[in-house]
Amino acid sequence: MGTGRFHAEFAWLGDQIAADVLIEVDGERFTTVTRDVPAPPDAVRLAGVTLPGLANAHSHAFHRALRGRVQGGGRGTFWTWREQMYRLADRIDPATYRALATAVYAEMALAGVSCVGEFHYLHHDNGGRPYGDPNEMGDALIAAAAEAGIRMTLLDACYLAGGIGEPLKGPQLRFGDGSAGNWARRVDALHSVVGKDGRTHARIGAAIHSVRAVPREQLRAVAAWARERQAPLHVHLSEQPKENAACQEAYGMTPTRLLAESGALSARTVAVHATHLTPEDIGLLGATMTGVCMCPTTERDLADGIGPARDLHGAGSPICLGTDQHAMIDMFEEARAVELDERLDTRERGHWTAGELLAAATWNGHYGLGWPEAGRIEPGSYADLATLSLESVRLAGTDPAHAAAAIVFAATAADVRHVVVSGRQIVRDGRHLLIPDVPRALSAAVAAVTSPA
Repeated sequence: MGTGRFHAEFAWLGDQIAADVLIEVDGERFTTVTRDVPAPPDAVRLAGVTLPGLANAHSHAFHRALRGRVQGGGRGTFWTWREQMYRLADRIDPATYRALATAVYAEMALAGVSCVGEFHYLHHDNGGRPYGDPNEMGDALIAAAAEAGIRMTLLDACYLAGGIGEPLKGPQLRFGDGSAGNWARRVDALHSVVGKDGRTHARIGAAIHSVRAVPREQLRAVAAWARERQAPLHVHLSEQPKENAACQEAYGMTPTRLLAESGALSARTVAVHATHLTPEDIGLLGATMTGVCMCPTTERDLADGIGPARDLHGAGSPICLGTDQHAMIDMFEEARAVELDERLDTRERGHWTAGELLAAATWNGHYGLGWPEAGRIEPGSYADLATLSLESVRLAGTDPAHAAAAIVFAATAADVRHVVVSGRQIVRDGRHLLIPDVPRALSAAVAAVTSPA
């Protein structure tokens, strides 16, 4: 952080791709953004196309250890995958979680991500015993983001039941606080210290794991906690038809209607997945301006289905993106999948513009994570940049006039060359400056939680 100047060969400024953009920074924020300026000798040159830093609005960091271990093999569903995830969760402690999350967040930084929303429910020790510091696992995640050089919103999840009317059992016991009141007291302790002691890179939000995991009578307390603190509130919503059926049987309504009646839908709320919705559900989400986080690489990997993203957008719900279980970490793949999946479903093209999908990957995500002052290259915004090379085989020959579409529909995370977060360069020429060997860090961290004891 400090003062500095960056010169972008090309930059996406929200309305168009501009050439020769001089970007000046003071502290953590942009001060001036000027188009058509020759590169000054003291400016850091950013060759290629520069975007605002990307926002990964939905992450479960520990799921990264499942990559490749759950994709092959025999047939299965979300529910069979979930059992494998539970077994992994039971092997993680604060030290191994910090190491794994640091490496995962470094992988995100290499992919252009400047801010992550960590949907955190692995709270306690085996059997549900609190650690000496009840927020030790959350602290490990906050420390990991700092070590990787990115900002985060820790979305602390209330998780009280194993299903509607079912107690927590086995590894699920690590997730629970007993009641929404206990959850709120624990999160208050974390909320009171974040932003101090050098931890200004982190903010605290709330999460309702799902209507399966939080009983009806407890939902309102979680929503009230977020509303009173003007904090973001995220919730897994209608990811599976089984969730909808169980909610209808228990409460006589859809999960979306239940959340609406509990005061949980608002412009500060983000519904994750929102895959299996009724027209009334779409209307409720849009009327309250509840955001929706689509996670296409996870939704297809877990055979969840294709959500009605365009209908939600049309109803008034801002769309953002997440990599969720990290089958891959590539926000460009998430962005184009929103369009391409819709093409498969409708057999028509052209549902989303490149600009709309870049907005989903940048400012919509930051807004949904409670960082409304991030995600744009403009004065006053957090100084976050992600520069893609135009010299890869994927982007070679790109005409600047069509660069936004080329990035959305052809680029990958491997094309990111430089990343700046809060005014500090953390990736240069495709190398992480804080963690020199990210693949080695990932290999060691994954092995620590998956290798036989």
